[in-house]
Amino acid sequence: MQSYTRDRQPNILVIEDNRDQQVLIRYALQQAMPGIESVSVFDEKEAISYLDECVSQQRELPRLVLLDLYLPEAEDGWQLLQRLKAYPSRRSMPVVVLSVSSAEDDVHRSYQLGANSYIAKPLDFEQWLTYFQTLRQYWWETVTLPRQAYEY
Repeated sequence: MQSYTRDRQPNILVIEDNRDQQVLIRYALQQAMPGIESVSVFDEKEAISYLDECVSQQRELPRLVLLDLYLPEAEDGWQLLQRLKAYPSRRSMPVVVLSVSSAEDDVHRSYQLGANSYIAKPLDFEQWLTYFQTLRQYWWETVTLPRQAYEY
């Protein structure tokens, strides 16, 4: 897991099991969303641990979660999505599912389980930059999100 300091609260949680994709996403986020902190984790266990720590220490939850669907199987991503949406403190936290798949079944099931958005992963770095610039405009400059609650 990428290290984070207890006094700095990230605004984006990236859940991606591929190290190369994590590096690409981190770099594109830094370019397109300067000043917005992020934490990267590799799997369900690290993601839930991080979020539980935020709640237990009454730190703000991430403003946005980017969840790779295939962790490494789609079922892994769907199970994590269900867990992310299972607790009242995390239910309103927006989750954007990222996937190499554009299969209608993957899209449909992701939304059924509470995804706020489903995006096919971009193919090159320029597309990633455009994607994150759009995310910033929508999730930071347009949308109003509820304040986070810390109860389970």
